Amino acid sequence: MVFAWRRACLTWPKRFTPRRMGMSPKLVLRQNQQLAITPQLMQAIKLLQLSSLELSAFVDRELMQNPLLERDDGFVQPVEGDLPPLADVGGPENPVTDPGMAAAGDDLRPDWTSDQLETSAQSVADNLDTTADNVFPEDTGPAPANGSLAPGQAGGGSGLGGPGHMGDAGHAGDGGADLDSYVSRTVSLKDHLTEQLHLCATDPRQRLIGQMLIDAVDDNGYLRAELSDLAERLSTGIDDVEHVLRLIQGFDPCGVGARSIHECLALQLKDRNRFDPAMAALLDQLDLVAKRDFSRLRKQCGVDQEDLADMIGELRALDPKPGRAFASSPVEAAVPDLFVLELPGGGWGVELNTGTLPRVLVNRSYYARIDRATLSVDDRSYLSEQLQAANWLVKSLDQRARTIMKVGAEIVRQQDGFFAHGVDHLKPLTLRQVADAIEMHESTVSRVTSNKYVATPRGVFELKYFFTAAIQSADGGEAHAAEAVRQRIRKLIDAEESSQVLSDDQLVRLLREDGIDIARRTVAKYRESLKIASSVQRRREKRAALPA
Repeated sequence: MVFAWRRACLTWPKRFTPRRMGMSPKLVLRQNQQLAITPQLMQAIKLLQLSSLELSAFVDRELMQNPLLERDDGFVQPVEGDLPPLADVGGPENPVTDPGMAAAGDDLRPDWTSDQLETSAQSVADNLDTTADNVFPEDTGPAPANGSLAPGQAGGGSGLGGPGHMGDAGHAGDGGADLDSYVSRTVSLKDHLTEQLHLCATDPRQRLIGQMLIDAVDDNGYLRAELSDLAERLSTGIDDVEHVLRLIQGFDPCGVGARSIHECLALQLKDRNRFDPAMAALLDQLDLVAKRDFSRLRKQCGVDQEDLADMIGELRALDPKPGRAFASSPVEAAVPDLFVLELPGGGWGVELNTGTLPRVLVNRSYYARIDRATLSVDDRSYLSEQLQAANWLVKSLDQRARTIMKVGAEIVRQQDGFFAHGVDHLKPLTLRQVADAIEMHESTVSRVTSNKYVATPRGVFELKYFFTAAIQSADGGEAHAAEAVRQRIRKLIDAEESSQVLSDDQLVRLLREDGIDIARRTVAKYRESLKIASSVQRRREKRAALPA
């Protein structure tokens, strides 16, 4: 049996013999494409989506960390006629002229004049760095032409030009006054209540209980803790805690320390000596007040229509959140990144708000002095890294300003009807439409329009405001913008009479008569987004003849 097996192995065809895999090392040359997100590229993308305040804070941190960066406190007097007309109200025959686009070497429209192009190129050369390549890899548009402001010129630096910048107030010179030093400290609600507690309570035990109660008061002025839990933690009786709570409820602002909105409004009415049985019954039926069910309210309170109107008027004069006057975070005004101005000869001009553009320079003279000194290998490596980071920051700031200008100019060209005639002429617009027009990626346009504002003759708007969905026309014509339809619904409801309150179905019929094909649920959604009550509640309010 063994010999037969050996003979079979010897006579086995060689073609059926399995080949051994080669395990020796080899050199293989392969070619592939991949996108490498470097730290510098991530920084450039991050800068593009920062708001003006966030950008100022970021640059301040970089100035503290990088010894080769310095703030340019020089002031450049703006030259009149720097920016030519960007768009005329007439429409497509007078397109937008973007200085950044003209200087960057993009495809130029044939109706631009040579004077406008020369002025635009000179304006960009004086204010922006046009030598930087396109630092956003997803942009498919052409890179800017090499030009005028090279980063790191001899004897000085490179930076973002323009008159003024964020943070100039504290760096205007040796004699400049810092206005922040004159701003008084914001008093919080807890500090305000603690001061009153020290004046009203002399017993240390009451002060301890009162401080625990004040710490349990939220920013709106409501007590968010159980009295029994506080009494157990302090090892005291609940009567003592209630006594101190009544003391705190008499503090300013009136209504503070309440445990519910019913108690908050009752405290304010007692302070005004207006808490009678009828008003107490009204507070017990706040759900009916919200529904505007005035017929049931008259029965519950035992008053006529005139008295009920006066009572609800007094109720509306109260503050349901007495602690919000002491909000810890102050409201900050929106700082526009672009200005849209109406030109004397017609059309619209777009300008960058140079006050929001931080001007930073690369101090190459300081770098040269240090580089000539005797340094170690680690010191030279650190200095080289800081120089590279400083140059990249300047390049990213310049590219950010150019991109914002390009996107803003295209939005003005697309929405010229809004600037001329108002929100009724707002057109449907998407990010892809703007991206295709300026030959950029849609994600870049999305980053540019985030947290960016534009100041127009009609107010300050976020750039995202001009991107709105489209609602088809009933007659097959041009589509309508969702924001324009929303404002049309508001106008129809504001013009309705007390005897003819418009329902959602009637609003649909009126909108379709105007050529807007819209569903009833869409009308209801837009009405609720405008904080407008339903037709039933509006009818009740108009019949009761309540004050607005």
